Amino acid sequence: MKNIVITGAGSGMGQATAVLLSQNTENKIICIGRDKVKLDNTKQLMSHHQQHEFWSFDIRDHISWKKHLQDHQLTEISAIFANAGVGGENHFGENDRWEEIISTNLTGTYLTIEYLLPLLKKSSQPFKNIVITSSCLARFGVPRYTAYCTSKTGLLGLTRSLAVELAADKILVNALCPGWVETDMAIAGIQLLANKSEKGLEEEIIQQKSFVPLNKFSQPLEVANLVEFLISDKQTSITGQALDINNGSFMI
Repeated sequence: MKNIVITGAGSGMGQATAVLLSQNTENKIICIGRDKVKLDNTKQLMSHHQQHEFWSFDIRDHISWKKHLQDHQLTEISAIFANAGVGGENHFGENDRWEEIISTNLTGTYLTIEYLLPLLKKSSQPFKNIVITSSCLARFGVPRYTAYCTSKTGLLGLTRSLAVELAADKILVNALCPGWVETDMAIAGIQLLANKSEKGLEEEIIQQKSFVPLNKFSQPLEVANLVEFLISDKQTSITGQALDINNGSFMI
């Protein structure tokens, strides 16, 4: 049995990955998210959902991490999909979201990995995996997204540092840099753009797609398929990489 932890499992790419990986009876998925209702929705979509675990707490909270790890007494894990994050703009001033976005996306991911790392090192698997959700906005700047761009760029530094640090433990560490993926968070972001441009949501979606060479958004399942490959036994050589799954919005 492989124990696999997924944060941000209540929606979007995290949910799609949990559902996909649950189809393998050899996988036990520990789904983590802040919203219990969303986690319950994920549970209902998963195969063999009785063998999985669902932890509802904020990944920024040290006490919650310690409590859940103590209460559930996991002996080892083989993979982490550190996917939880928040998006949106921030504006300097009284209601600046800088701290919220940085603490969730960057510090929260760091805490996720560090609290789970002892269990990852105990795994009997020949290779273990950490996959971190960054963003194409780690590749280029967007106005008014200073916190988001900073946090997602920081995750690439975290990925590279951990990949070197953990190589001797046969732990592979990689980051995903998705472009637009058809998730609730993405649609909410596009709705804000539509509000500012006084366009309808559908019109704004068409315009955003037009900026992308393939003229489309990715589906959460496409990202889930990539995560499945990265943490599988099919590859043991990819580490320290930022993998661009973005329909051509950024190319190197």
